[in-house]
Amino acid sequence: MASSEESATKKLDLQKVMDRIAEASKQVVSGVEAGTVENWVTIYIMGRAYQVPADLTILTAMEYAGYKFVRGVGCRQGFCGACATLYRKEGEYKLQAGMACQTRVEDGMYLVQIPFTPAEKPSYDIAELDYDVNTLFEYYPELARCVSCNTCTKACPQDLEVMDYVQAGIKGDFGDLAEESFDCIQCGLCAIRCPSEIVQYNVAQLGRRLYGRYDSPEPEHLTNRLEEIDEGKFEQALDEITSLGREELEKMYAEREREQE
Repeated sequence: MASSEESATKKLDLQKVMDRIAEASKQVVSGVEAGTVENWVTIYIMGRAYQVPADLTILTAMEYAGYKFVRGVGCRQGFCGACATLYRKEGEYKLQAGMACQTRVEDGMYLVQIPFTPAEKPSYDIAELDYDVNTLFEYYPELARCVSCNTCTKACPQDLEVMDYVQAGIKGDFGDLAEESFDCIQCGLCAIRCPSEIVQYNVAQLGRRLYGRYDSPEPEHLTNRLEEIDEGKFEQALDEITSLGREELEKMYAEREREQE
């Protein structure tokens, strides 16, 4: 009985979260009067045609069409990799890949639904792994099948040189692998398109972990900050922040000091 009540509570909490997200997005996807929209486009969602304003992203266009997201969407700003999508343009055979929160709709665009991306990841203890290229092949033997077709690079919405960092890993150059894959958001589009069934983003993650543990010097500022934490320098500030209410936290966030770009 308790388990059933806990499950119902979790579902209710999730619904509240999604309602808050929908409310926050309302200014983008609602309140648009037809007379104020200069350009409209027709898109197809699951085979059905919808007319939407021409300047919307795929994500907001689907919401404008009446769809409510409960999964497959996260930060809405292109950083989390949750909204990877495929689409086809009218009259074209080729599938295009992109992030739904970044890609603008075009007239005659057909949206393709993706149930999931290949994400099988082996379990390992980084402290027990050898800092050697054989470790990559041990956990990802499909690397040996890479044909350097560059399909993964073409699919990347971050414009990363995916094939290059995969080849760096194959050669045992963990530093180059870590550098080239650093901006990966793990959306999975490279793995979807790979004919050799390589999960490039998981390979890169293992490579970065190995490089970080065994070959990357610990930054001096990190050491200093850890010492400050151990000394309790931030405990008072943390206590003050955790005692604030929602409105006070929002005000503090809005007035925070921002780093200059």
